[in-house]
Amino acid sequence: MASDTRQVDQRLASLKIDRSQRGGEPARWAKWWIIIGVVAFIALGIWRFGFAEAGLIEVDTIRVIPQTAGSSGQQVVLNAAGYVIAHYKIEVASKVLGKVAWIGVEKGDAVSKGDPIVRVEDDEYRARVRQTEGNLAALQARLAELEAGSRPEEIQLARANLAEAKADLENARVNLDRVRTLHAEGVVPQQDLDDAKARYDARQARVASLDRAYELVRIGPRQEEIDFVRGQVKQAEGELAFTRTQLDATVIRAPVTGTILERNVEVGEFITTSFVGERGAKGFVVSLADLNDLQVELDISQDDFAKLTMGQSAVVATDAFPDRKYKSTIVEMSPEADRQKATVQVKVQILEPDSFLRPEMNANVAFLAEQQPADAAPARPTITIPTSALVNGDSVFVVQDGRTTKRAITVRKTTPRGVEIGGGLSGGEEIVVSPPQDLQDGAPIRVRQ
Repeated sequence: MASDTRQVDQRLASLKIDRSQRGGEPARWAKWWIIIGVVAFIALGIWRFGFAEAGLIEVDTIRVIPQTAGSSGQQVVLNAAGYVIAHYKIEVASKVLGKVAWIGVEKGDAVSKGDPIVRVEDDEYRARVRQTEGNLAALQARLAELEAGSRPEEIQLARANLAEAKADLENARVNLDRVRTLHAEGVVPQQDLDDAKARYDARQARVASLDRAYELVRIGPRQEEIDFVRGQVKQAEGELAFTRTQLDATVIRAPVTGTILERNVEVGEFITTSFVGERGAKGFVVSLADLNDLQVELDISQDDFAKLTMGQSAVVATDAFPDRKYKSTIVEMSPEADRQKATVQVKVQILEPDSFLRPEMNANVAFLAEQQPADAAPARPTITIPTSALVNGDSVFVVQDGRTTKRAITVRKTTPRGVEIGGGLSGGEEIVVSPPQDLQDGAPIRVRQ
């Protein structure tokens, strides 16, 4: 029994694998065959796809999209995006210099035309008014005096002075005659004669002066003097009106009915009418606009500008309230294009704005075609394709499953936007634009990215 067991063990031992022979030549060749197979598989794939792509024709395509009608039944010819703006945004400035003494509005307040919104310190302007009032009163009194002429008392006084001077003249003449006679007789010296003659001449000159003064008092002031003082009175009246205007301007009022958009000053800040510094005086106190007069400002591409005309109807919707639609119309088309952006600015007037609209909101505008008659049949969606997509003027290449299919079409009319199709395309097709000369029906193609 033991011998049988020993024999079995010997046979099992003879069946063991000699692991020292595992790294031999057959195993090394097996690994190389696996690597060669993988490389060949990859090369075959590259070869197949490379040659397949090399046989394709690169083309440009577009998707055919029919133009549908708007909610009003009118056809939408263009959609554009812009911003809601106030038709007139006013920055209310001050006409006078000074510190802000009072502010009566806050941002968002509604104001009516003429409502006071800001008041400037006015002590200096009141003092100027009083000064010009006093100057005017003095000149008016002077003018009244000149226009009234001399008083009777003044005329009587001038006449009395003249009579007195004449009496003195007569006395001097008599004295001169006496002295002259005594001198001739040798009683008085020459000096006495000279003195008497001098006194007579002086009295004569005084009579002439008082006579002229009496005439001036009797006639009154000259007309030129009256006109001069009258001109001074008018000048003083103008100065008074100017100072009163400046005093009134210390109360800044709303120029129009609207809503306060921005409050630019606080109490104690200095406002100016000229130079505005970054941290110095303020150039305006508030900005306001009439929120019942709103527009949408858009930059329309020059390629689409031909679709629009003055007065054309449109529908406005905002990103904030997309379900709210506002009827509008084109009221302004810029006479000058923007060369840098290749656009033309267009403004659309919102006909019935409400409290949901705010200036600077994003807005989407759908421009509508001309209104169809009420009894006209509903307009069918139209299909317009680029003129460059036509082949021989009566067909196009439609892309299906990576190949071209030549399809006959009917051209209805040519428009500035392209060719309007009457039949042959229903919408949704992908067609080739600017097809190569050698493109054939059924040719494999690759869409250029």
